[in-house]
Amino acid sequence: MDIDATSLPEYAELPRLDDIGANCSWGVFGPDDELGTLNLLDAEAVRAATASVRTGERIGLSLPLDQPDPPLFRREPFQHTIKRIGSMWDDRLDSFFPQGSTQWDGFRHHRVREHGFYGGVVDDPATGNPRLSIHHWARAGIIGRGVLLDVAAHLSGSGYDPLAERSISADDLRAVARAQDVTIRPGDVLCVRTGWLEAYRALEPAAREEISARKSGLDSAGLGADEATAELLWDWHIAAIGADNPAVEVTPGDPAVGSLHRRLLGLLGIPLGELFDFDELAVRLRDLGRSEFLFVSVPLALVGGLGSPGNAVALL
Repeated sequence: MDIDATSLPEYAELPRLDDIGANCSWGVFGPDDELGTLNLLDAEAVRAATASVRTGERIGLSLPLDQPDPPLFRREPFQHTIKRIGSMWDDRLDSFFPQGSTQWDGFRHHRVREHGFYGGVVDDPATGNPRLSIHHWARAGIIGRGVLLDVAAHLSGSGYDPLAERSISADDLRAVARAQDVTIRPGDVLCVRTGWLEAYRALEPAAREEISARKSGLDSAGLGADEATAELLWDWHIAAIGADNPAVEVTPGDPAVGSLHRRLLGLLGIPLGELFDFDELAVRLRDLGRSEFLFVSVPLALVGGLGSPGNAVALL
């Protein structure tokens, strides 16, 4: 489905769910839509994004599958078994959480109360259910112009601690874009470096254990969960957003403010990517004096899947 981004309504023009206190994009991309803002990654957008490839360098953006270690959010470590079958070797994963490392949250990951999931789909997720399944995203991949907003670098020296609860506001995102002299374009894959992953990797094992053991949520800088953030991201008409922290949004966050997951995934159809590794990319882009690159990610074609490893790479 080819979409003219200039014809998309602004956030303020979208229908409003008064009991939720937020606007939704349901129906904007059609009644049976499976892709949300990924519809903006049409052939022309991808062709234009290839202009971001200038040096041919490739930088992986995904953590090893066993990182973070220990796993976060009460997930279990997977078990990797290698087995010999005659002259052939095979391997198997057990207790594997597709959202345990660098990953995409699918549209079935977060429900909008009684209204259902993205598009107003109200049935519960089920194994093999194709509606709003992550496998739809795998058919063409998530490929487009990536733009890295290095919030951590912008706020360095101001007492900013990515391992503390700190809300990155819509105005902060605008300020970082201005400082980097980059314009966010429709169809961009917005990449936000909070610095959380770099700070986490510098911790001693005992400190990582303490973070993993928290049952009421970990402390992390992240995007503000308020309506202003959702409005900005919709009006920028990004195709998707990825960050280097565990939840994209600030955690644990203020329940009175609400959930950015609900606003983006459930109401606006904007995919969320978590725990992407932007550290090496940030250094290289800084050396090159640029903020853009070609972002390539292909989720797993898991029918009924709620999420997927990121499987991402940046092409410079």
